[in-house]
Amino acid sequence: MPLKRKFAVLTNPKIAEVHEGYVPEVGDNQVLIKQMTCNICTTDFGQWLGLRQHQPFPMAGGHEGAGIIVKKGKSVRDELRIGDHVALTHDYCGECNVCQQGRTSECVEVPNPFTEKNKDGYYGQLGFATYSVRDANTVMKMDKSLSFSEAGFLEPLATVVSGLRRLRVKPMERVVVIGAGTMGVLNALTAKAYGADVYITELMDHKIELARSLGLHVIDIKEYDPVEKVKGLTNGDGADAVILAVGNTKANDQALGMVKEFNGRILLFAAGYPAPQINVDSNFIHYRKMELIGTYSADINEFNQAASLLNEGSVNVSKLIETKIPLEEIQKAYEIASRDGSYRVSVLLQ
Repeated sequence: MPLKRKFAVLTNPKIAEVHEGYVPEVGDNQVLIKQMTCNICTTDFGQWLGLRQHQPFPMAGGHEGAGIIVKKGKSVRDELRIGDHVALTHDYCGECNVCQQGRTSECVEVPNPFTEKNKDGYYGQLGFATYSVRDANTVMKMDKSLSFSEAGFLEPLATVVSGLRRLRVKPMERVVVIGAGTMGVLNALTAKAYGADVYITELMDHKIELARSLGLHVIDIKEYDPVEKVKGLTNGDGADAVILAVGNTKANDQALGMVKEFNGRILLFAAGYPAPQINVDSNFIHYRKMELIGTYSADINEFNQAASLLNEGSVNVSKLIETKIPLEEIQKAYEIASRDGSYRVSVLLQ
């Protein structure tokens, strides 16, 4: 008798439901995961709000999941054992040209869950499902000392590692992160772990309090003009690098104002809907030898680095969990996650 599972589905804007289906058979190089949690990402609640109109319905999404291996195929590597705690990476084939170069996030040989339905008629990776069958190369072992909600930060932290690699952050560099939401704090904590001198800007009091409780140097933009404050803190030089962890035009303008005169670097980490503008002409970038750097997703080596940061405690994400909500209350979970200023909502799947 096939194993049944429950999973969350977005059927329309602001409508999240729990559906039922059957778990696929486990292939030779696959594992069956009893999924314990899945955290609601900005992408997830953005679609729930109706802001990401390029994403189709019905979306059985979720990609910040963690759980326990309960069955493995005969060809799965020995490193993965029944009972291991794991978190999920992205799907990739491992054999195509870009995968062989390590650029697994660019693999086009696996179905795109945002454009192609599965055989049951859903888009998405069914991250908010009680059970999941995944290829063994897309799971990462996590330390059992981590809660499953913390282990679910593997994917967002991997995207941070990817962005900081592209930004080439070095020890002692002065880095400013704009926005102390979940991804802003993750960027700041990781840059700090890499040895940078980090400042983070924020408006909302509870976010300022949380960032300071994590030992971050916060610029309260209710009290200070962030551009002038950064210039003052850097003896007039400006930041070596700025990370845009919010996607809006005003933040883009601030980044251009606070980066150093020559050879400054700006990382556009966050997307925004509707799309924000960058108010700068090409001569400005040209004469100042400035870099505007885009980043999106992560490759498998960056997932490995993120797993190490979490497993070793170099980046502590425990305070970034807003609340935990059972799967049966998925509508409530989305309502909380989409509130302005919320951190991660972790959906309990068992």
